Amino acid sequence: MKKIEILGASCGRCKAMEECARVTATRLGLECEIVKVTDPMKFIDYAITAIPTLVIDGKVIVSGRVPGLEEMEKLITA
Repeated sequence: MKKIEILGASCGRCKAMEECARVTATRLGLECEIVKVTDPMKFIDYAITAIPTLVIDGKVIVSGRVPGLEEMEKLITA
């Protein structure tokens, strides 16, 4: 089972990335854990400098922008 983390705050872009990940996982019928991470100390652990950030299974995939549904599908299934 994949673990998808959305690192960010409560801003519109961060919420959009979380929603995009959830919609994509549902569309694909994936069993995955999607977690919203708002703790700045976790941001440091991943050495990110921009939010929102998409982390899949501990690896930073996208940072500082929200991928579209088609791109999110490719990222999650890669």
